[in-house]
Amino acid sequence: MDHSKMVAGKVKKPGKRGRKPAKIDLKAKLERSRQSARECRARKKLRYQYLEELVSSKERAICALREELDMYKQWCLAMDQGKIPSEIKALLTGDEQKAPQTSTNKILKNVKYSSKTS
Repeated sequence: MDHSKMVAGKVKKPGKRGRKPAKIDLKAKLERSRQSARECRARKKLRYQYLEELVSSKERAICALREELDMYKQWCLAMDQGKIPSEIKALLTGDEQKAPQTSTNKILKNVKYSSKTS
């Protein structure tokens, strides 16, 4: 029993399927591998640089938020002692020029606005 097949007028014998291994020069294959490794290392280096920049920007944001939190704590301590911080006075009196321009002003404006509408 012959398992060969007729395909496009040619007789195909059973065996391995798929592409035949190309006769690639060993040196060319090694050079392609080296080039691929260089590109991989370059991508990895860029990825790590990006991540380091991202971490440092997040650390700066954390420091800024901690400073803001400390400022709020000081304000609370001052108000517990019956003193009103000048920044809050400036915001409550509407004198925006005296108060430093921070995200605190926006927050307190929203608090001030929401307390008026309630």
